[in-house]
Amino acid sequence: MQSDGFSWCYRDQNGFFNYLIEADKGHRHLTNEHRRRSSGVMNLLKCTVTFFTGAVVLSIPQSVTGQEPDYEARVAALAALPSVARALELVEERDARTMADLLELTEIPAPPFNEDQRAERFLEMLLDLGVDSAWTDAEGNVLALRRGTGSDEVVAVAGHLDTVFPEGTDVTVRQRGDTLFAPGIGDDTRGLTAVLALLRVLNEAELQTTADLLFIGTVGEEGLGDLRGMKHLFREGGPRIDTFISIDGTGHTGITHQGLGSHRYRVTVRGPGGHSWGAFGLPNPAHALGRAIDYFDLAADAITRSGPRTSYNIGRIGGGTSVNSIPFEAWMEVDMRSESPENLQVIDEVFQRSVRRAVEESNTQRRDGAELSLEMELIGDRPSGEISESVPFVQQAIAVSRHLGIEPALGRGSTDSNIPISRGIPAITIGGGGQGTGAHSPGEWFINRDGTLGIQRALLILLAQAGTGVTS
Repeated sequence: MQSDGFSWCYRDQNGFFNYLIEADKGHRHLTNEHRRRSSGVMNLLKCTVTFFTGAVVLSIPQSVTGQEPDYEARVAALAALPSVARALELVEERDARTMADLLELTEIPAPPFNEDQRAERFLEMLLDLGVDSAWTDAEGNVLALRRGTGSDEVVAVAGHLDTVFPEGTDVTVRQRGDTLFAPGIGDDTRGLTAVLALLRVLNEAELQTTADLLFIGTVGEEGLGDLRGMKHLFREGGPRIDTFISIDGTGHTGITHQGLGSHRYRVTVRGPGGHSWGAFGLPNPAHALGRAIDYFDLAADAITRSGPRTSYNIGRIGGGTSVNSIPFEAWMEVDMRSESPENLQVIDEVFQRSVRRAVEESNTQRRDGAELSLEMELIGDRPSGEISESVPFVQQAIAVSRHLGIEPALGRGSTDSNIPISRGIPAITIGGGGQGTGAHSPGEWFINRDGTLGIQRALLILLAQAGTGVTS
């Protein structure tokens, strides 16, 4: 026998909404408001819960029992609520619509620093689904607010609008059997369509959350975009975001709760230039650059063989006008990454010393002409950091995964979540479901295999954090 009732509800120090259910002798209906405690553990909330006669789940806060909370039991109780169960069903029932959104958005180009066209359409789609307000901010991020019922907390879920592919790339989706081929279809058009799918099923199931929800499409996640959209969102004076979920790419097992930091430089060496025979003896920018790479490679190799994992890469090199000309300019782009902020700073210093030494020696070696000049431009700065696996938000994501029969793979990455993680704000990055590979390549592909499972996981992670205000 199923009946609906009201209960006392509060969010405990572990981040979960708890329901204190009491049986009224006459009706089993109780209505009240729980006062905010000065400790900040309990918030003023009014909740509706569904319970089953003879099988009432009572959630005891950790401060009472002194034991670790049973996250998996709590997730199971959440998933059993009729409105949540209906929303999970709708993920599957509306999958054809989700796939149509994937095809449409994939075929809207979104090259770095030129995401406007896709952003405009994404905003229209959010408005069509129904939100309380939606807008594009000064950096180009698209935001849509769905208000909650009883909390000032804000939970954000986002995909990134941009792709790595330059303007002019053919983004037409081609299908062979069950496989869809197109640049950017997985990274991260799949994330954007998962965000839309979450909003769609919440609205159709008439499922209200206690916390406010922000549905976001960010700009500048890839490459030289340097997380510019996220840096704008989490700037001082930016919108309130207490918890952040990034949906990036495909799959349904990963939980990225550690940010991989990186520094990226564009190094330019300039000189007078001249004929390779007639002006021989002038300082050569390309020679200086080659010497710098040699010094850096030898020193960086030694310091990256132990300690926290750290990497380095000379990704691009250019300059010169012809084979028989001393170049007037040579440049390279360098990427350095580390799990450790301290190690990232160490390899950065090694890199800068190597480059300056090489240019100084080239100037000393020159036989004629003006000295070489050096410009080092920092073109990427992504912070490191991590949210502990023991944090309730991460534990909830693990519990959701296991509830759905998934053994989660925790890890580190360079994603939109780097920014909130570096600021101590609970954040994770998960996949949007389905299978795919070839990210950042023209041959990128996607198969809608277990696609709905990834979105269902995202839905439960979102609801476990945001709370359900109306559940029947």
